[in-house]
Amino acid sequence: MTQRQTKKGFLLTFEGGEGAGKSTQIRALVQWFKQHHIPFEVTRQPGGSALGKGLRRLVLSTKTKNLSSRAELLLYEADRAQHVHEQVGPALQTRKVVVSDRFADSSTVYQGICRNLGVDWTEELNRFATSGLEPDLTIVLDVPVETGRERLKKRRGLDRIEREKADFHRNVRNGFLRLARRAPHRIKIVNGTNPKSEVTKEILRHLEPKLRRKGFRI
Repeated sequence: MTQRQTKKGFLLTFEGGEGAGKSTQIRALVQWFKQHHIPFEVTRQPGGSALGKGLRRLVLSTKTKNLSSRAELLLYEADRAQHVHEQVGPALQTRKVVVSDRFADSSTVYQGICRNLGVDWTEELNRFATSGLEPDLTIVLDVPVETGRERLKKRRGLDRIEREKADFHRNVRNGFLRLARRAPHRIKIVNGTNPKSEVTKEILRHLEPKLRRKGFRI
């Protein structure tokens, strides 16, 4: 059986360009889950599994030079496959809400679109890596590239992807908007430039009805 056929919990994924505010909003949701006594687990891609931590260091390190686009994608897919096998799948089977900072849509955008490897081919690899698992809801936090890059300046060190040129990040933003137009039932665009509390409220407007339909008590 595929992960989709056996899923008992709820998979919520966060996507967006660099500096979009995913970590901030995930922290806000953690408090909301605790207040409503909803079992949850927070994770990320890459790096959600024990194996993935090493892959994350490799694929994001500024010391990694001359990495081909195909090798980059396959490293992400290896992380994804182990992540679903080791952490996401088991958590969903215990009827938790799994919140993942990035998932398969990131590869579709970063490698399929921005690295020109092709959307169809990348999504086929995504399906293989995840055994067909798809998020119940994907929140794309959308901010102008200039805003995201300004936020990145507050970080101590930028990774290999964060250091890409502005045109690359513009393609990332446009790529996520493109995916949202294609799958509006699953992917919701949220304006990440609004005040943090307003962003959280908008996320919850999308999330709460879907959780109720899945049988979670709020």
